[in-house]
Parts: sequence; C-alpha cells; structure tokens
Amino acid sequence: MFKILLVEDHKLVRNGVRLILDSHKDIEIIGEVDDGIHALEFLDNNELPEIMLTDVDMPRMDGIALISKVMSKFPKIKIAVLSMIDESTTIIEAFRAGAVGYLSKNSDYNQLLNGVLQVAKGKRYLSISLGLALMDNFQVAQPPLIDKETVFLRYDISERELSILELIAQGFTNSEIADQIFLSKRTVEGYRKQLIEKTKTKNTADLVRFAFQNKLLH
Repeated sequence: MFKILLVEDHKLVRNGVRLILDSHKDIEIIGEVDDGIHALEFLDNNELPEIMLTDVDMPRMDGIALISKVMSKFPKIKIAVLSMIDESTTIIEAFRAGAVGYLSKNSDYNQLLNGVLQVAKGKRYLSISLGLALMDNFQVAQPPLIDKETVFLRYDISERELSILELIAQGFTNSEIADQIFLSKRTVEGYRKQLIEKTKTKNTADLVRFAFQNKLLH
C-alpha cells in the first residue's frame, strides 16, 4: 500500500484527484492540505507518506520551495508534481529541487494512476505531452556545454564518478548501474559514497540536487 499526501489549493481539483487515486487498491491517501505551509506542518506531526503529490502554483509557498524543504528534511519521501504549468523552466526546476515525477493535470485517469505508481516504485516519470514539449524547447535552444575539465578540478570528480552520478540522477539503483557499466554492486556503492563525501552532501537525493545546482549535471 502506497501512502500519499496530496497538496493542492483548489478543493474541487483535490477532490477529483483523490477519487481517482482512492480507486486503486494499492494507494491510500493519508492526508490532504491546501498549501506548502500546511504540508510541512502535516509532515512534522503525522505519519510520513511514501509519496507527496503537489501542485506548483500555490499561495504562501510555491511547490518548488516546498519540494526543496521536504527533500532537505524528509529525503525518503518521493515527490511528484501535478500541475497545469507546462513551461520547461518550471519542469526542470521541479526535478532539480528533488521531484521524481511531473504530471499534467490534463492527464486522463490511466495516465495519472500510472504516473503515481511509477513514482511509488522509485522510477522517474514525466507525462508524455510534457516530455515532448520539453524536447521541442531544447531543440530550439540548446544550453551551453559544461566545461567538464573545470568541474573535475573543482570537485575532484573523475570521469567514472561523473558517469555514475549521471546514472544515479536518472534514478537507477546500484545494481542497475553495476549491470550497465560492468562493475560490481559493491564498487558502485563505493563510488556513490565517495561522491557524497566529496560534495559534502547528506544523502543521494541531496547529492543529485547539489549536482544540478552546481552544474555537474544538466
């Protein structure tokens, strides 16, 4: 049973999403709040959910700020955005803040359930329509390439460590990474630990957030 906290300031939308999620036997809504402040209060005083499903555009505290605060304090919670906002900058900001999924409010019943279940299983998810729009934007204006030599010197990160960091950011487990680059699981675990130590981050989620914020990844 996947336990979910629903964060949505429009009650009508919140009720509709809850009806859809409640229809699945493996999903339980353990709480619903109307903004980021109340979400943090809920997490401080109640049973923690496996997943937080949140809007982006909310009063008092926007979804991006909420994601960052939750990832800092409750890094084991998987966060997915459910929003009408489809701008590439917002989507990228959400993932950089620590979200593992971004769903459109235009999603149908099956798309919404599938997206939430993918996130619940530890996989990254982006609605197809949003993914295609994001690709179109990048084709129009590609960001400048990062000078990797400068990155290596600044953080003392090897090419092998950077390649593993890229796979970590994509959501692969140690075993999956080991299979892809032909190393043992224990070796990959060692690389992950070294990366956390070198970047002085607290955990894997913090490492990925650090990597994006400091342009180790893009």
